[in-house]
Amino acid sequence: MIEVDAGVQLSEWCTLNVGGPAQWFVRAHSDEEVLDALAWADARRVPVLVLGGGSNIVIADEGFAGVVLQIAIGGVDVQQDGDTVLFGAGAGEPWDPLVARSIDEDCAGLECLSGIPGLVGGTPVQNVGAYGQDVSATIRAVRVIDREARRPRTLLGRECGFGYRSSRFKHADAGRFIVTQVDFALARNAPATIAYADVVQYFAERTDRNPTLQQVREAIIDIRSRKGMVIREGNPANRSCGSFFVNPVITRTQLRTLGDAPHYPAGEARVKVPAAWLIEQAGFSRGYTQGRVGISPFQAQGLINTGGASAADVVGLALAVKRAVWKRFQIALVPEPVLVGFHGPDVAWLLDPAPNT
Repeated sequence: MIEVDAGVQLSEWCTLNVGGPAQWFVRAHSDEEVLDALAWADARRVPVLVLGGGSNIVIADEGFAGVVLQIAIGGVDVQQDGDTVLFGAGAGEPWDPLVARSIDEDCAGLECLSGIPGLVGGTPVQNVGAYGQDVSATIRAVRVIDREARRPRTLLGRECGFGYRSSRFKHADAGRFIVTQVDFALARNAPATIAYADVVQYFAERTDRNPTLQQVREAIIDIRSRKGMVIREGNPANRSCGSFFVNPVITRTQLRTLGDAPHYPAGEARVKVPAAWLIEQAGFSRGYTQGRVGISPFQAQGLINTGGASAADVVGLALAVKRAVWKRFQIALVPEPVLVGFHGPDVAWLLDPAPNT
């Protein structure tokens, strides 16, 4: 039997700490409770917003008129499958403890994704990635509730439509599936991934030739901490979504117009440029503030709530940043977090990956 609450402040459930109330709020601890919540909403003909750890979402100040369904399905099952170790994790499991457990089991594949906030269920939606790894490389299957068929399904990794920070859950089938479990296939006794420039430099400075998985995890957390991207007491960037903008992928022709911009290969004819570099070059330095919001003092693509900010404040700063980058470089930054409850041409422009003006 599900428990339905009214008027829950969504700012308390989101790391950015903004957002109005939910008309109704349900925490689901099983597939059956997810289905019960959907049926409850259907009976009242109200929409449903699925919420995980709240680390990649911006909810409008008006809140959400309908049912906010927070996925709290827990549990981790570990099984050996030949040379592979399968980690089946409930969507409501905190992400970083799962990474830590995989390393305790001497399993490679997730070590570079250490220190990322949020829950397991959000990782396939965003195809979460950092420092040379993303989850699509290790996801074997995703268990979901199909909202159209009103039944559980299992999608293999190859059926998830993974791309750079994207998936079918975010784009082609946005809103159709609710993730309830993710199965990761990891390699025991395999070497750690050391491919991203920051990580390569970190170990070059320490002359560690063959760092262990645990050493790589510690390095990633250290690197992320220097950028203010680890949630911990005293961090002024705690109230944020991490990286607010996706690093844009551009053509090599466009790259030549950027001078000495840092960049990374993204296929034969394209490169990825750090959004933080573009933002700083467009005039928004680290530590910049605009009322109750600002740019992280650690890295420029982090938008932070400096205290008492509204969702409108956050979107206002995001618009100003995107306009400045567009005016300077004709490159459109796209927000990484999901925006819920916002309307109007300004927000449509903010979300547009190819604006005309």
